[in-house]
Amino acid sequence: MLVPSADSFAALARSSPWRWSTLRFTLRRGVDGGGPDHVRAWLRRPDQLRVETLEGDLLQIVREPPLQVGVLTPDGGYPRGLPWPVEAEPPVLRQDGLVDVRPAVVSADAPMYQDYRWVAMLDPVELADGQDRETGEEWEAVTVDAVTEVEHAGRPAWEAVVRPTPYYEPRCGCCPLLRTRAIDLLEFADHPHYVLRAYPDAYRVRLDVGTGVCVSTEEIGGLTPGRGHELRIEAVDGPMDDALFAQPRRGLFRRR
Repeated sequence: MLVPSADSFAALARSSPWRWSTLRFTLRRGVDGGGPDHVRAWLRRPDQLRVETLEGDLLQIVREPPLQVGVLTPDGGYPRGLPWPVEAEPPVLRQDGLVDVRPAVVSADAPMYQDYRWVAMLDPVELADGQDRETGEEWEAVTVDAVTEVEHAGRPAWEAVVRPTPYYEPRCGCCPLLRTRAIDLLEFADHPHYVLRAYPDAYRVRLDVGTGVCVSTEEIGGLTPGRGHELRIEAVDGPMDDALFAQPRRGLFRRR
């Protein structure tokens, strides 16, 4: 049985790649009204994604190759794809089944739509594991207030108010789950006009207990209180036919 706590919240945040295989969901970003239109998505791990408008118009089909690294050899080197979670060395689990330590070599990113915030919502490990940028040592990414059990879109979720630490390391600095002054100063060093006058005091965050997906963020304080995202899970681990992910002929982006 999973017991909500700060440690368990972090463990759940790093567990998503091993807690589901297919996901159907809707997403609304900028819940204060300042974000893109709502979308519905079908995602089949490890590499396939379909995104539509809520009215059923196809927006994009994605087939994501695994991340690659360069392997150096006496003759120069070659690229090698990292293994997907189902192919990689298994993670170290806690007694409750949540992930304590992720494998060092794994391509855990879900197929991306628009930006890396999409990837981070589906695998919110940046809410768990931070890093000292000078030493490389791992530290807590956020401080977590009391974790409460809530319901989100009819499913059990954990909610906590979190504050990024100096070691918070988002998947991408330009589109983090939690925007901070420290990250903006690094990301926009050559474009200081993107640095905000004020930043949120904290964030209210929800994780879906069954999947580990970050289903909600909400800024507390700052210039745009209430801004964030809301993801509503409609189905988990259901069958998804190959036809969902077939690329249509050019010009035939129509409703199903």
